[in-house]
Amino acid sequence: MELIAEIWRRATAVQPPPAPVVVALAAAIAAALVLSRAIWPFTRMLVTITHEGAHGVAAFLTGRRLQGIRLHSDTSGLTVSSGRPSGPGMVTMLLAGYLGPAVVGLGAVGLLIAGHSLGLLWLFVILLALLLLKIRNFYGFLMVVGCAIVLILVSWYSPAPLQSGLAYVLTWTLLFAAPKPVLELINQQRQGRAAQSDADQLARLTHVPAGLWAAGFLVINCAGLVFGAVLLLPALAELGHSVARQLAVA
Repeated sequence: MELIAEIWRRATAVQPPPAPVVVALAAAIAAALVLSRAIWPFTRMLVTITHEGAHGVAAFLTGRRLQGIRLHSDTSGLTVSSGRPSGPGMVTMLLAGYLGPAVVGLGAVGLLIAGHSLGLLWLFVILLALLLLKIRNFYGFLMVVGCAIVLILVSWYSPAPLQSGLAYVLTWTLLFAAPKPVLELINQQRQGRAAQSDADQLARLTHVPAGLWAAGFLVINCAGLVFGAVLLLPALAELGHSVARQLAVA
């Protein structure tokens, strides 16, 4: 009980905002994690975890029975639920995947602005623990447990600046990364290789072309990136003013 009380105390405490340079550095690191071809496969697994987790949450909220989630080494994933094969519940579950990273990223921005960077890390741990209950393959189990262990170690043992830095890096990464899998989906559609994608399943259910669904995903995710950046912009603007003042004095 004392351990739980201590975790709750830390998670609900308000942390001072990090220096603007930390926010800018976190944004730069996140951009590199998304844009680097060598690193992207690892970053994409984080996006896949969020994508499949969003499917699972949507299935639960719409009354579908979540049977299991699988994460594969090629960074793909699969969420299986039972219920009506059509209707609002199925549509909502399919919609949630590609929109999940942007939605989670915006939620994370809200917590950061409120000063709960450490609380955000513990929230991610809780979400990973819930996801673990539905993981149905060994590789997926390793990925989720590995991510959770890293977050727990940083949240418990690292100094506050590192905790805030990681929270900002994860948030920026979700915002930056959200549009990229949609661009990959659009490219697969052009090559005729996306017949089982969420967009194609939505097209079969709604008779709206898969290309329009993919375009909608892209617009919403890009809007989420812009909105999230605007909310975090004051810190970056403060950094710019500080640099300008130093240059003027020099």
